[in-house]
Parts: sequence; structure tokens; C-alpha cells
Amino acid sequence: MSLITLSPLNQRRFARFRANKRGWWSLHIFMLLFVLSLCAELIANDKPLAVSFQGELFFPVFERYPETAFGGEFPIEADYRSPYIQQLIEEDGNGWMLWPPIPYYYGTINYDLDVPAPAPPSADNWLGTDDQARDVMARVIYGFRISVLFALTLTIFSSIIGVIAGALQGFYGGRIDLIGQRFIEVWSGLPVLYLLIILASFVQPNFWWLLGIMLLFSWMSLVDVVRAEFLRGRNLEYVRAARALGASNGVIMFRHILPNAMVATLTFFPFILTGGVITLTSLDFLGFGLPPGSPSLGELIAQGKDNLQAPWLGITAFVVLSLMLSLLVFIGEALRDAFDPRK
Repeated sequence: MSLITLSPLNQRRFARFRANKRGWWSLHIFMLLFVLSLCAELIANDKPLAVSFQGELFFPVFERYPETAFGGEFPIEADYRSPYIQQLIEEDGNGWMLWPPIPYYYGTINYDLDVPAPAPPSADNWLGTDDQARDVMARVIYGFRISVLFALTLTIFSSIIGVIAGALQGFYGGRIDLIGQRFIEVWSGLPVLYLLIILASFVQPNFWWLLGIMLLFSWMSLVDVVRAEFLRGRNLEYVRAARALGASNGVIMFRHILPNAMVATLTFFPFILTGGVITLTSLDFLGFGLPPGSPSLGELIAQGKDNLQAPWLGITAFVVLSLMLSLLVFIGEALRDAFDPRK
């Protein structure tokens, strides 16, 4: 965004954020890693990016092709790692396959290991394999994407609910504020982990199921901040002037007070995002997270605990989580300093 489109105040905030080199470069590194993870299918996949056969180009990453398209016998999806399919393509004089840098999907089993799984890092498996002979690098890339998308979705929806709840309590006050605070006190005291364990015995957890359950409790993190801003802002002069001019409560809340309240809440976003990543990782580590077989950093930590003879599993999980959480914390600190009213 060009600084020309920003107000003078926001220009100063952006300049303070950019002056924080640690937060500025952390943002760039995190966005680069996130964008690369969004293109995971082009980086780690057991399907070629492109196949040339009999003068035609095929793109298996984007479309499914049966074996018969390459001279096979069965109308099922072609297994490009199969020697049979590779031989059919190579028999064509101009046939070739362009593979991704990592020729493994997160669930692909490497049957050509020279040692029993988990196998150590090698030229074929850059970070080794887990105890089911699946490529660790591929699972890390897909697991990073799932963790960030889960935490980002949870942060967005919980922030929307939390801001609305805090705005209603702070603006109207009185009985609404009293009832809301008592409800939050009771609701926040519920044991979230125990509820997840109990519910996991009835249904199979998945991405959206976990998101819905966590959303029931994560929205409370911003209520107190927004509530305090609305309690302070509802008695300011510009709010009284807007009310005297006949502005409705909705207009006053969301057009006049909310922009000022969002300044304080924006600094909490990276920390809420960090909490979402930690929560999903913890649930996967305990076995109450994503379905078995899903790419998960928590499941990788559990494998490292169960396979102490394979230290690359635990070290990989530690490095990835440490890097991800450190970058988010550095970004949050830079945002907090940039929006600090004392500066």
C-alpha cells in the first residue's frame, strides 16, 4: 500500500513498524513461507507437474488422467511413481515427466528405502522419513499450511465475534454489560480440553469440527480490550455530537468508536494467531486433533517422542515450530510498538 493513501497518523505508524527491523523482516519471511506453503502441490507431490506423451502435454497436478491415456490397461487414475507407468511414458520416443522438487505427497509411502523406517535424511528424503516411511519434508510443508490456515481462520472469526460482543457490552453498559461479564466468567471456566476429549468419542475430528469447537471459546480473548475502549469512547465529545445530530447507535458504534477500538485490537492478532497454532499442535500431539494421516506438526512431535532413535523427527518439529512462533511474536511486538499511543 502506498504511503500516499494513508493518513499522516497511519504513515507514522507504518514508519515505526518498518523501523523495527526484526518485525519487518519477520513479516517478510513469514509471508514468503506462507505463500510457498500455499503452493505445496507444486513443491511436494507424487504427481509430475507435466507429462509429455505422444506429442501431447498432460498436467497431472491439476487434472486426473487414467492409465489408458498413457497406453495402460485400466481406466483408473495413473500412478506415476509406478515403474509400469514410467515405462509406458519412456517407451514413447519424446515422452518425459517433469517432477516437483520433492516427488512425494504428504501421504506417499516410500517403498524404496534402504533402511527400515524411520529412515535418516538422504538425497531422496531431505529430512528423512517418519515411522510410516512418509517424507518428512513434504509433511512439514503441508502441516505448516494447515496450521497457519487453521490459526488464521480461527483468529478472523473469533475476532469478529469478540469485537461485536465487546462493543455491545461497552457501548450499552448496565445490565447488558453485567450479564455479558458473568457469562464470560462462567464460559471461560469450562475445561476446553476435557470437552474436546469427550466430543472426540462421539464424532471424528476434522478441520472444520475443530475450528467450530475452538471458536466457541477463543472469541473471549478480545472482549475485554474492545469493551474497555467502548466504555471510554462512548462518553467522548465526538460521540455525544454524533448522537445529538441524530446518528443511530449502530452508526456511532461501528463508524465512530470501532475504528479507534481496532487500534488496540490489531496488536493482539499475531498473538491470537500464535495461540491457534499452539492449540492445534497440542491437540494433534495428544491425538485429539486432525484425522489420522493428516499432515500435522503435532503428530510429528509425537513421532519424535515415540522414536527417540530418530532424532531428526523431533529436531525438525522443534525448528519449524520455533521459527513459526518466533516470527509471529516478532511481528506482534512490532505492531504493538507501532500502534503504541505513547509514541
